[in-house]
Amino acid sequence: MEATVEAPFDLIIGGREIPGTRGEHQELLDPATNRPLARVAVGSREDARHAMEAADRAFRESPWAQDDGARRSKTLMRLAARLEAEAEAFARLETRNVGKPLREARVDVGYVTRTLEYFGGLADKIEGETIPVPGPRVDLTIVEPLGVTVHIAPWNYPLLLAMRSVAPALAAGNAVVLKPASLTPLTAVALGRLAHDVGIPDGILNIVPGGGREVGEALIEDSRCRSVSFTGSGEVGARIAELAARRHLPVTLELGGKGPAIVFPDADLDRAAKGIGYGIFQNAGQMCWAASRLIVHESVRGPLLERVRAIADGLKLGPGTQDGVEMGPLVSREQLDRVLGYVREAIDEGAHAVAGGARAAEPELADGNFLRPTVLADVPPSARALREEIFGPVLSTMPFGDTDDAVRLANDTTYGLLSTLWTRDLATAHSVARRLESGMVVVNEAPITFPQLPFAGIKGSGLGFEQGRRAVESFVRRKNLLLHLGGGRKKSA
Repeated sequence: MEATVEAPFDLIIGGREIPGTRGEHQELLDPATNRPLARVAVGSREDARHAMEAADRAFRESPWAQDDGARRSKTLMRLAARLEAEAEAFARLETRNVGKPLREARVDVGYVTRTLEYFGGLADKIEGETIPVPGPRVDLTIVEPLGVTVHIAPWNYPLLLAMRSVAPALAAGNAVVLKPASLTPLTAVALGRLAHDVGIPDGILNIVPGGGREVGEALIEDSRCRSVSFTGSGEVGARIAELAARRHLPVTLELGGKGPAIVFPDADLDRAAKGIGYGIFQNAGQMCWAASRLIVHESVRGPLLERVRAIADGLKLGPGTQDGVEMGPLVSREQLDRVLGYVREAIDEGAHAVAGGARAAEPELADGNFLRPTVLADVPPSARALREEIFGPVLSTMPFGDTDDAVRLANDTTYGLLSTLWTRDLATAHSVARRLESGMVVVNEAPITFPQLPFAGIKGSGLGFEQGRRAVESFVRRKNLLLHLGGGRKKSA
């Protein structure tokens, strides 16, 4: 049994670690054992106000927003290098806090490093433009940072999904206030310490753990807030959009999905099965872009389901820090109960579990939040397991007869984040991808992305986008400047 993590983890405001105005701390539990893991300061509305005040002061008084981007670029590169040097410690901290296997956490930390490098490289390349206008005039656009930006991160990929918006905001010259999820704030606080060490000015990156209703809403309602980025549930996203609309704030929302994986009869079934398994069982299925609906051609349904069942039954469960573990626990007891509720309800309505469907039975896993990887067949179309985001290792399967049927089933959801499809036919891949109501489509591969690729959903999956060079545009304003040079044309004699 591993010891508790060194504690406490405090708020980071104005470059200082402080316990918060109320002096309250929350005890976090290790999801693999439900034993105490760490103590984290709990922020308040007063702490949110303090953080916004510190960020606003730093934005106005520090050189961060004032230079040509070269200093920001070098500083973000130093932060990336420092994170890379301490990657193993960060991966272990993430694994202990979230529960995911260490090999997945290492990939996540590497992704954060690359994200910082990518946006660090863009920091000195944020440019305006000149626009031709008639007469003795010059017109140009001036690109300015917004000011103080607020970022509310989820618990499933705590550092990765936070940095996906924080990095471009910093690159653009803004001051940032980050509220990590209450369940998983450890790596965010740890990165805040590194940011101070590498020279990010005090107050430019502030981190305030705490409840969403108290801290999150206080940050958005503060008059100094200039934009909001949020990843999480649709219900909370709607509340954030409502609060932001009252103050006309720009908002970026990434709100989840119910991704289809469409398998055509000509697909490589071995490759498809591996990709489908990875797309639903990594991070114990706690992913917004999980490929949670398998839509498979009826002619290959049996062979593919057998392959996916074998993968599910063969996964090694255990604490993420143990060697060879392929799937860890769910993040909390509450999340385990929630996911089990979906599974039991679907079975009661007529579905049957091809694999899994219950808690792990091994005695050594009894104290943790472990659920067997689950594959459901014959799920009624009206079942919540097929229509709502479960956020667990649960795959619901449906057969289809022709391409129109497959597209109809794939689009029959309120979500539209990421779809995957499996076929050897290039024409099928292109034509079906264009018909899918989805912000992203991946062909012949498990869900995957890179910092340089736009990440966005449509329908109930969100508003705006993250990643890619245009992500910086979410954190700047363009001011138009029209100069009349005087004089005008001389009249001819």
